[in-house]
Amino acid sequence: MKSKWLLLAGLLWSGHALAQGAAENCPELPSGAELTWDVVNGPDFLFCRAIRIDDGSQAFSVMLGRDSSFRADRSLREEDGRIDGHKVRWYRGEVATGGDVHVRETLVELGRRHTAHIVVRADSEARLAENRMLAERVRFRATAMGGD
Repeated sequence: MKSKWLLLAGLLWSGHALAQGAAENCPELPSGAELTWDVVNGPDFLFCRAIRIDDGSQAFSVMLGRDSSFRADRSLREEDGRIDGHKVRWYRGEVATGGDVHVRETLVELGRRHTAHIVVRADSEARLAENRMLAERVRFRATAMGGD
């Protein structure tokens, strides 16, 4: 019985270590922001969701990978911005479920063949602006830039 508990504890700890290791490849969260990363590590991407510590809501998400399915549509252009020294253009997005959800998304080129697709969602324009400002304060780690 004791060995089963030790095995279970070991599996839980290794899962925690893997998630923590993946979070270390996510961008650096804004200093002073009460956010933490929720991470999904895929075969050729890393999906990082910035979650508010106080209420568990999502502030924004970052999909890091070699290629992104996001394609900018000029007719959906909105705000200009800057993320970690990169000029960006935010585009209006839509949520399949509809509802009163405001969406902005952008793509940051992080070196040859590496991108960061950033999506901000909120239920109000004020919260959207707040979340977008948080997303604009992230800093990319060297591991996200890729060496090739």
